[in-house]
Amino acid sequence: MGVLPSGNALVDHASARERHERRADGLGALSRLDDATLLGVLDVLTRDDDGARALARLACASRAMRAFATHEDLWKAATLERHGGRFTFVGRSWRETYARAAAGTTEVGRKRRLAEDGAESVRAEIYSDVLYQRYMCAEMELDPEWTDASTSTMPEADASKLSVEEFRTKFELLNLPVVIRGGCRHWPAMKKWTRDWLSQTYGETDFVVGGYDMTLNDFFSVCDGARDDVPLYLFDPKFAEKATELANDYEVPDYFAKDDLFKLLGDERPHFRWLIMGPERSGSIFHKDPNATSAWNAVVSGRKKWVMFPPNVTPPGVHPSADGADVAQPLSIVEWFTNFYDADDSKRPLECICEPGDVLFVPSGWWHLALNLSECIAVTQNFVSRANLRKVLAFLDTKCENLVSGLDKNRRRGLGDAFSAAIRASKDADLIAILDAHERAKSFARKSSSAVADAFAVASSGSFTFAFGAR
Repeated sequence: MGVLPSGNALVDHASARERHERRADGLGALSRLDDATLLGVLDVLTRDDDGARALARLACASRAMRAFATHEDLWKAATLERHGGRFTFVGRSWRETYARAAAGTTEVGRKRRLAEDGAESVRAEIYSDVLYQRYMCAEMELDPEWTDASTSTMPEADASKLSVEEFRTKFELLNLPVVIRGGCRHWPAMKKWTRDWLSQTYGETDFVVGGYDMTLNDFFSVCDGARDDVPLYLFDPKFAEKATELANDYEVPDYFAKDDLFKLLGDERPHFRWLIMGPERSGSIFHKDPNATSAWNAVVSGRKKWVMFPPNVTPPGVHPSADGADVAQPLSIVEWFTNFYDADDSKRPLECICEPGDVLFVPSGWWHLALNLSECIAVTQNFVSRANLRKVLAFLDTKCENLVSGLDKNRRRGLGDAFSAAIRASKDADLIAILDAHERAKSFARKSSSAVADAFAVASSGSFTFAFGAR
């Protein structure tokens, strides 16, 4: 498209004025908008077919407008809005995928596609950091420093040497993360879950991808065809119900098998386990796990980079709201790495790369980001144990439906009361003692501060709502 970063205007003396004039003339009155705002305006056109047709016509208005109106994120949004997860990625782009699905196989549709293909050579020749950033993050090689396992600062342990009791005393009770090397190496999934086997066995099964139901084969077509700075990510909380063989191919590692106290809620428990798949560059932006739970994440295939900060250290470039319900940060993980990975030496994170067979323990309240360095398959589960029970109870005392996650919105406010009742019904003396101690502390704290503020102080969780939603 001939789009360059704005800083190039400082050295492109011969063409800078011409490029600036091309933007002003090509956008007309819209040139008064900054680039991000203009894309936001054009995004409104992705909501229905009429808007998408208008967006396509705008792409013919001028070279400058074409650079904006053909932006891949707009056509990705239009495709998902029109089809949900019911499409197969084709061609070279989201725009082509949308056009082929919308035009079908008619002669008119064929001519439209040929016309679009012929217009691909039109170059905008403008400056725009906003447009350039997306393509840079989608196409650039991952920095070797990000992919170098020798830079790991995360505590590590060999699964063949780490006992359950040692894990509990050295890591879980201290709320410290650890990579357990080889922790799931014995799973049947390690040899069985190849892409070919998954495609043959579950290729036509729907999984949750980016909040939409999509067949696994269609998801693979997106992984193979799309070049996104924020790739679609398969993150399914109900995979064990729709693909029982997958559920039988793994087991909870011994370190986490004893306690999973949300089980006391039976079928009313929040979502707790997910199948995760994604291409290179996919992953999850910084968040804290839902409901102040801890988690384990096991890599079946591929390589996964982790960056973690303790509960009281907000990662650079991350700006949570006062109540923790919203978190502003770069949507692109590669963009975060590019701009903030080495931003502040005083806030050096714990980091590591998990290889196939490794299991990472993510303690309650820790900020964490995961970047897939290659196509990756993983399984993760969140849990409540005796070690983090007080934190979970304190968090649930907020009774804020915007903070609690993993179940229907109308049930979130009552989760804390239901969980407390389930603990008492269990007649487990140790659990009831922890619950009684929590309620005494809450009663005392209420005399000097609000229950909500106190809950956050005790939980130290900030409570980023799990962005993948309850389905």
